[in-house]
Amino acid sequence: MEKKECLECEEPLKGRIDKKFCSDYCRNAFNNRVNKEGKNLIRNINNRLRKNYKILSELNTTGKTKVTRTKLYDKGFDFQFFTSIYTTKTRNTYFYIYDEGYLPLENETFLLIKKER
Repeated sequence: MEKKECLECEEPLKGRIDKKFCSDYCRNAFNNRVNKEGKNLIRNINNRLRKNYKILSELNTTGKTKVTRTKLYDKGFDFQFFTSIYTTKTRNTYFYIYDEGYLPLENETFLLIKKER
């Protein structure tokens, strides 16, 4: 009979024939190590979305506000991160981070809006 070892610490396994880890600690450590890169990517994207959302929320206190691109950049806004795009019948394209959105206007200005719930 073949002796199986823990996938994390390589200690001999006792118990069920399909057992892969000697403890919950080893199972968690193994899965955290294997999924580290994917989790880091997701965490970084969520952090960017959270920062963009906070910036739009702080600048748009009335529900509709106009701001310049410079003001958004100065606050650290990243235009590459948003959660959805909405195009109206008149071909205006709104970019949303959850319920906070912006519409690019002329002369490097943006209309900030909050989606009604």
